Amino acid sequence: MKAIRIGSPATVDSLQLVDLADPGQPEAGQIRVRIRASSLNYHDYGVVCGNLPAEAGRIPMADGAGVVEAVGAGVREFKAGDHVVSCFFPHWENGSPAIGDFSTTPGDGVDGYAREVVVVPSHYFTHAPAGYSHAEAATLTTAGLTAWRALVVDGQLKAGSSVLVLGTGGVSIFALQMAKAMGASVIATSSSDAKLARLRELGADHAINYRDNPEWGKEVRHLTNGRGVDHVIEVGGPGTLPQSITACRIGGHIALIGVLTGRAGEVPTAHLMARQQRLQGLIVGSRHDQIDMVRALETTGVKPVIDSTFELDRLADAFRHEASGAHFGKIGVTI
Repeated sequence: MKAIRIGSPATVDSLQLVDLADPGQPEAGQIRVRIRASSLNYHDYGVVCGNLPAEAGRIPMADGAGVVEAVGAGVREFKAGDHVVSCFFPHWENGSPAIGDFSTTPGDGVDGYAREVVVVPSHYFTHAPAGYSHAEAATLTTAGLTAWRALVVDGQLKAGSSVLVLGTGGVSIFALQMAKAMGASVIATSSSDAKLARLRELGADHAINYRDNPEWGKEVRHLTNGRGVDHVIEVGGPGTLPQSITACRIGGHIALIGVLTGRAGEVPTAHLMARQQRLQGLIVGSRHDQIDMVRALETTGVKPVIDSTFELDRLADAFRHEASGAHFGKIGVTI
């Protein structure tokens, strides 16, 4: 079977297309899945660039969607022909966060889904939403579930709430779509007027160009009559967090998801404390959260925004496109 491995040292240019032995048939408790699609995340980019050190020769990509080809003894949840999507934390079934690293995350601590076939324990996957293509389903593992947990699991989003999303990456677009589907209002930011127009087309009630308006936190407060938003989907990290604190209401919820502006920096803790906000760090979610999300997506009809797709042998080009920042939504990989 075809697969991609990360070379040494790890760089986008080191990605290698290789032939590997077929993994064979599933044993008890396992399923065999023909992988049809994956999608890119900032985490995957960190792995292939060596910023998140992985074992030499690692098969990258945390996201995987495809078709069950066979099931092992004792598997009742799946059958041959089922469409499935992978889990970011396959050993975190339910409850409070159970892991604080990426040692069990496909594409990082263990081999991922840049390959044609996998044989894994059945809890590595859930059913994909009915009516989703494999490319659409592959966007859910990381970006979709992160947005879902931020808004619904941790944020307890309610109809009538207000949400601020930063930028036009996969998590932010999903958060915009989910929030609107659940009756919330959304303010979105971008440095591109063209992307802001697309955000409005997706339902954003207000759109702010943060390059033209560097104190966009105050603008968010102005747009909410001085109150601030109930929820912030914070993907920037230290470079944007001060403005997010300003934008969020007293007692509001800030979901700290990304570190696109760097891993360290000053945090205005006195401002955070004075506004009595809840700053919640999170990394994706549990398998049970994913099952709940799939049910919600089937009910609401929300579908992901896919910017572009690349064949597996062009995975390096896909990452270069991601690094350019030109994309809007998710970048898919066809396998």
